Amino acid sequence: MTDFSETAIEPTELPSALEALLFAAAEPQTIPALADALNVKEKEILEAIKTLESLLEGRGLRIHNHRGTYSLASASRYAPWITNLLAREGSRPLSPAALEVLSIIAFKQPCTRGQVEVIRGVNSDGVIVSLEQRALIEVCGSAETPGRPNLYRPTTRFFEQLGLRGPHDLPDLPELATESKNEGEEDFSF
Repeated sequence: MTDFSETAIEPTELPSALEALLFAAAEPQTIPALADALNVKEKEILEAIKTLESLLEGRGLRIHNHRGTYSLASASRYAPWITNLLAREGSRPLSPAALEVLSIIAFKQPCTRGQVEVIRGVNSDGVIVSLEQRALIEVCGSAETPGRPNLYRPTTRFFEQLGLRGPHDLPDLPELATESKNEGEEDFSF
């Protein structure tokens, strides 16, 4: 096997090499990890990301930046067709309970299973396990409470599938409450 750790890459090849690394990587990558893999400076990776983003403009893929990590993702405008394809491949849609738990975790992150259960009023163990298996939520630490329960947050995959860049793209909860009032729904806030 050839060791390329000391081999310099041509600057013109850097965006294509970056695309190949992001395509091959199983997980999102940090700037330092990409710079180390390509044996270049972090500044060069940032420039290559900008170049690759413009090369991908108007195409089916885009660079996804979430919490300082980068990955390739499908362009959000193709979400309906991707959903259609995945549904044909036998993917099961999320249950209403799973959507509830996912929404709670997305808006309250990080939060514990107990906090989710207080909001829902029912046991959520099975739903949380299912969402973890689908890689839509992840453990991001432990609460500083007795028993040190796991804290959960949405994963990069969750945001990618919704076509969002991260939690900052989620609507504010007060806006949702206002929209509900405008649609003639009852206000259940306390």
